[in-house]
Amino acid sequence: MAAASFTLPYPSSSSSAASSSSSASSLFSRCSFAHGRFDYRSRVHALNTAKCDLSEPLKNVNGKPIVPILNERTLPKFLETARMEKTVNRNSTRLKLFSGTANPSLSQEIAWYMGLELGKIKIKRFADGEIYVQLQESVRGSDVYLIQPTCPPANENLMELLIMIDACRRASAKTITAVIPYFGYARADRKTQGRESIAAKLVANLITEAGAHRVLACDLHSGQSMGYFDIPVDHVYAQPVILDYLASKTVSSKDLVVVSPDVGGVARARAFAKKLSDAPLAIVDKRRQGHNVAEVMNLIGDVKGKVAVMMDDMIDTAGTIAKGAALLHEEGAREVYACCTHAVFSPPAIERLSSGLFQEVIITNTIPIAEKNYFPQLTVLSVANLLGETIWRVHDDCSVSSIFQ
Repeated sequence: MAAASFTLPYPSSSSSAASSSSSASSLFSRCSFAHGRFDYRSRVHALNTAKCDLSEPLKNVNGKPIVPILNERTLPKFLETARMEKTVNRNSTRLKLFSGTANPSLSQEIAWYMGLELGKIKIKRFADGEIYVQLQESVRGSDVYLIQPTCPPANENLMELLIMIDACRRASAKTITAVIPYFGYARADRKTQGRESIAAKLVANLITEAGAHRVLACDLHSGQSMGYFDIPVDHVYAQPVILDYLASKTVSSKDLVVVSPDVGGVARARAFAKKLSDAPLAIVDKRRQGHNVAEVMNLIGDVKGKVAVMMDDMIDTAGTIAKGAALLHEEGAREVYACCTHAVFSPPAIERLSSGLFQEVIITNTIPIAEKNYFPQLTVLSVANLLGETIWRVHDDCSVSSIFQ
């Protein structure tokens, strides 16, 4: 039977080291994660975009931007508190990282940051689409971390994660942590109409029953999703990554307003605004007529003559955020920035985002971005250092929440 195999390579032992970033001179730098206190220098700028200074120019291979990886252990002081107070054997064989096929580049960045190598794993698909997983090294008694976002194709990547967990459980791993940078089905977290499923709870049950002992997720669509799991969940926020990048902008805090694209994202936008020099908040009143269909009705707040920063957890078809941006321009906003963690980018998202409504679209690499989806206003920031640091803290029994305080 024919099968297409996929074997992940080891990360290269040699990687470029970036020098420490200088503190921003703008009033954006008043946010609590500015002044380089957490180093998110692994950034990708799409095409001709050049929005912040890097220690060395980005390299391109066949037109594809390459992310510079920080491989030195020069961490800011507030990250060296509880974790660094005790001696950690970073060559310990008890911690093992494995990557699925959903986002192998992010997995390699995390491994580079942690100073480890990705574990050898064989993943292939049979002719009928069935997934086969085999660990090619022993994990007996080890703490295993499986890095696999359930991004599109969501069903394929979710099933692959479940089979990876099962393989580790049957190989006598001591603990299994599912590192899910993007948690699919998170939007189906409640019943808004009769006879609807709550798929987020179902997926949580599947991951638990497969044998995972802990989940590490990034920017869940809603906080209650953590309660769907009967195992510990470490919720990581990509907010400091975006804040660190915005600190390089030269915009006065008096000209800044943070905008929530819908009422459901007010708490997220308010927390973001508090970090951005306690900026004012505006809310777009949205009436949704169907899935992936949104109609903007009204704006709550003043944006006239200001720089509007729209904050959301994900951009799917970009209908909500594009209509919100059009409304902001109608209300007199000078510039509009779009910020999100998960760039799903289902058609026609690229057309909407590159239509000139946005000064810049800032996303992270929790979901891999296809080369065809790059456009001049796009900026991609890496969450590898954040996730790598969180994995070390979980493994060393140190505080995770202190990263975001």
